[in-house]
Amino acid sequence: MLWDTHMHTKFSGDSEALPSDMIKSAIEKGLDGICFTDHIDYDYIEPDKDLFVFDPDDYFAEMLPLSHSFKDKFPVLIGVELGLQPHVAEENRELVESYPFDFVIGSSHMVHGLDPYFPEYFETRSNDEGIREYFESILENIKAYDNFDVYGHLDYIVRYSPLKNEGYSYGKYADIIDEILRTLIQMGKGIEVNTAGFKYGLGHANPTEDIIKRYKELGGEIITLGADGHKPEHVAYDFDKVPELLKSCGFDYFTVFKQRKPVQIRL
Repeated sequence: MLWDTHMHTKFSGDSEALPSDMIKSAIEKGLDGICFTDHIDYDYIEPDKDLFVFDPDDYFAEMLPLSHSFKDKFPVLIGVELGLQPHVAEENRELVESYPFDFVIGSSHMVHGLDPYFPEYFETRSNDEGIREYFESILENIKAYDNFDVYGHLDYIVRYSPLKNEGYSYGKYADIIDEILRTLIQMGKGIEVNTAGFKYGLGHANPTEDIIKRYKELGGEIITLGADGHKPEHVAYDFDKVPELLKSCGFDYFTVFKQRKPVQIRL
């Protein structure tokens, strides 16, 4: 009874997956539906500034007929994962207002011109400094741009930090994380359970269970599910852990966005 609403295809610079293969994998795994969320990251790192920018006309020209072809068999929604940076807010706004996305994830991949995916980010920062700066950049990003539905993989930084999640906890950064969560809740935004954290060997989803619980405690109500898959075999990665994880965090439902409207589905 689960949906995977965070996945990437050949339209993302870090995937070669065919959309049809991702759909086939989702059906084989018994999902109830999916949403494609390919990357748009304006002003990425030189010399790959356009690595994560697809042509939205081409995107919808392929995705819409595919979605319609499965209309009576399997729900296929069309979304986007926006890379948030204050100075590209207007470009993001123009994109989202110009195309009929079902779902918009807002994510932070870039931190003041650097992607923590690359080791260079931590060369001039300690592990703690790098993580805190990442969280601070999230606040900058969501205050500059708010036309998204859910904030993606809130502690993404931990996947690539030198110590991974050793010594990392919600409590260590509770001041800044609480400020992020309160801001998202005031804006009416959700967060996601991103199971790629298990794939990266962290032993938990992104964000951690403590952050998901805190979001609920503070009044957050919108929680989506995504495996952040870039290959068919990664669709619904470790989704068998999701129902109990959500229930342990105080949720007995999850959310799917259709035409930018939230629909809550009971577990």
